Amino acid sequence: MAKFGNPLERWNSRFSQNGYLFGEEPNAYLRQHAPLLIGKGKTLCVADGEGRNSVWLARAGHTVTAFDFAPPAVAKARQLARRHQVHLDLHCCDWINFDWREQVFDNVVGVFFQFVDPQDRAILFSKMSSALKPGGVMLIQGYHTDQLEFNTGGPGVLENLYTEELMRTSFPELSVQDLRVYRQEIQEGTGHCGMSALVGYVGVKDLPAPDKP
Repeated sequence: MAKFGNPLERWNSRFSQNGYLFGEEPNAYLRQHAPLLIGKGKTLCVADGEGRNSVWLARAGHTVTAFDFAPPAVAKARQLARRHQVHLDLHCCDWINFDWREQVFDNVVGVFFQFVDPQDRAILFSKMSSALKPGGVMLIQGYHTDQLEFNTGGPGVLENLYTEELMRTSFPELSVQDLRVYRQEIQEGTGHCGMSALVGYVGVKDLPAPDKP
């Protein structure tokens, strides 16, 4: 299984450059499908980088918790939040050391966080799902395996990329609200720029079955 060599050093270097690597506007799939989220909910943004998505959600009234492991990214997220006069509960940590608790969030949002191999991804997906309250909403945007045809973003590692089947089977306790594989020209800063092979997923965590009388 492929591993990234010294990922923290790599991302610290990328996020230390001038400007916002992935721009300041939210991800297009998130913007388009935000009506499926629980409005003004308690929302977790996974590996949120420089804060473009978490700040946008906070501006829309969500109570946002976000984390990223790169200090320069978290610093930029704080700056972006101050500029837009919103509060974020920001944490500088990796996904392993985040304080995962069960059934805390109304929404869990993960956009282009394909830095883990399949074994770790299964653990991370499980933690994300467990963090959702019953009836809560999961929204994920990622690169499809066809992204290797392009050089426009993503890890460049086949096993870290998504397929429709992977997303459909990874969250058995969620009911799919939207699942699509598509190609689209995206412009998200200099980090994601050009024609891309994408996967979008929205699922709702099933409510517990009512007790039988």
